This record gives sequence, C-alpha cells and structure tokens, in this order.
Amino acid sequence: MSTAPRLTALDALHRSLGATMTDFAGWDMPLRYASERDEHNAVRTRAGLFDLSHMGEITVTGPQAVDLLDYALVGNISTVGNGRARYTMICQEDGGILDDLIVYRLGETEYMVVANASNAQIVLDALVARAEGFDAEVRDDREAYALIAVQGPESPGILKSVTDADLDGLKYYAGLPGTVAGVPALIARTGYTGEDGFELFLKPEHAEGVWKALTEAGAGVGLIPCGLSCRDTLRLEAGMPLYGHELTTVLTPFDAGLGRVVKFEKPGDFVGRKALEAAAERAETAPPRKLVGLIAEGRRVPRAGFQVVAGGEVVGEITSGAPSPTLGKPIAMAYVNATHAEPGTPGVGVDIRGKSEPYEVVRLPFYKRQN
Repeated sequence: MSTAPRLTALDALHRSLGATMTDFAGWDMPLRYASERDEHNAVRTRAGLFDLSHMGEITVTGPQAVDLLDYALVGNISTVGNGRARYTMICQEDGGILDDLIVYRLGETEYMVVANASNAQIVLDALVARAEGFDAEVRDDREAYALIAVQGPESPGILKSVTDADLDGLKYYAGLPGTVAGVPALIARTGYTGEDGFELFLKPEHAEGVWKALTEAGAGVGLIPCGLSCRDTLRLEAGMPLYGHELTTVLTPFDAGLGRVVKFEKPGDFVGRKALEAAAERAETAPPRKLVGLIAEGRRVPRAGFQVVAGGEVVGEITSGAPSPTLGKPIAMAYVNATHAEPGTPGVGVDIRGKSEPYEVVRLPFYKRQN
C-alpha cells in the first residue's frame, strides 16, 4: 500500500499560487510555479523564495555532543565556533557516503544536523546507533521546523526589511537567532544556488506569515517563488553535488573529489577512518574517475546515466545534466577517467541515443558569482 506524501506547512499556499506539485523524497513539493527559466534567472539576477521544509533537522545535545559528532561524521566538528556552520559528510564503515550534511553549532553543547530529505531517516538512525556510549542525546526535530530560503543578489535587502538581525555581520556558513516578520527564527547565511542568500528555520505555524512578509518585501525588486526544478539547475551551474547523483554509498568523499571534508587530523577514531585513509592513498597513487563539467557544443541535453565516450571507448558517466539558462547551453557533471579529465581534452562526447554528441570538458563550477 502506497503512503500519501507528506505536506509542508506551506502546501495550501503553494497550491493557491498555482504551483505544479511533485512527490520528492516522500514530500509533496512545488516543482515550479510558472517558468523554470524565469525562476532560475530571478535567483541569478534578483531573488527567489523557496520552501525547503522537506529537509531533515536532527538536534544533538549534551556534554559529549561534539565528541559524538566527531566520531559519527568525517569532519572536525570540535573546531566549529558558536553560531557557525560546516559542510561535512556521514560515511559508512567502508567509506561510502551516506549523506552530505550541514552542521550548525547552536550553543555550547547544542548542534543541529541538517540532512537531505531522502536520507533524513538514514542519518537519524546512524546517529542514534553511533551515540551509544556518549553522554549525548539525538533528537528528531523534523516536525519542529519549517525551512524557507531567500536566495539571490537582492536577498540581503529583502530580509533586512523584515528582521532585527545584523545581516551585515553574518558571514557565509554562519547562523544567528533573530526575528523575521516578528517571529523567532534561526537565520543562516547558507544556500544551494551559488548566490548569496539565507535559510530561515522557524516553527511550522509561522511559515505562511513569514513567506507572505518576504513576498511583500521583495515585490519591488522582482522576488518570485521558486520550485525544485530551478533549484536543481542553479546548483548544477554552481557545481554543487546532489546526493544520489554525484554522491552515493559506492563512492567515498575522495572518489567524489571532496576529500577535503575528511579531517584525519582530528583526535580519536571516527566511523570509516581506516577505509577513508586507504581511499586517500589510492587517490594519490591511482586517481579514480574525476568529477568534471561538460558543456555541449550542440543543443541535445545529457541526462544522468548517459555514457561519456572518447575514441569509441566509454570513459565516464553523466551524473547530472540539464539546459543551463545562464550559459544558454546544455551542461552536465560527469565522472570521467583521469586521462580525459583535463579541461579542453579533445574528442570527448556524450552518447545520446546512440550518437556521440561533442562536449567540452571544463573545470567546475560552471558559474561563480562575482561579488
């Protein structure tokens, strides 16, 4: 028997705005409101408003909260200052990636782990299992939060008009408590679009009022609601990995070109350390396939799973592909053999329905904001 998708606190509002809804990781989420391209371009040039309430918030508290997180995750959480955040990963014992995460330090002994919607239960279960022997509590707070993001170059001005928080002093990957439209929120300068922006964690019952206040505050500078479809093209242009595409349990962080998140120098053991040390050594001596960008010379769009070819041989596989509104061409991320990973490598193509379409190999990201 199929289970009905979960609804966010903004579900009725999305439908009133005419959103096309889709089932994503067990949630009914807005895919688009009107034009995906217009939504994408609004975030790049003005601002967009996203409902991200499907993400998984897990609170870790207690005297040994940081010790638990240093053991459970690959990053060095003990060096995260109060009010700061860190991108990290949780891995299996064999080094395979269970999920990529953001960890916020909310207080002296309180942390919030934000997992991808599709992996939230997996991450929660892993943290609970790994907490054995630590004086720390792992709490499922997915029902306690709605999450709204405002992203784009106009987002600081929009948010300033409805908050008492010092946004000028809020650094990237930092968060602070404040009020937004008169209600309490954790205001984080984070995002998944390649633009400046903020993610607002607040009580579900406050979500609709905050959404409407931000909509009104942004009306004069072109803010529009945005769905998951443009979120995907924005993160793809910014070269940001998506779990299930660029990151999976069969890949280690070193396979994904993200070995920098693994901190071997931190004290004590952590889950997957031995396997990751071996993976790091392999990456040095015999580099695995590398994650690269591909830009089409033609108009045909590659999709995940399509083969990357050169000289009649398969040299890689597409992980994500889409038309790029910013570049005006189809783009893709792909894992390719190290021999074909250098930018400008000649003769690289993508097999699209039996025909090799020419593609240029480039470094990621495809797009990087100037300021």
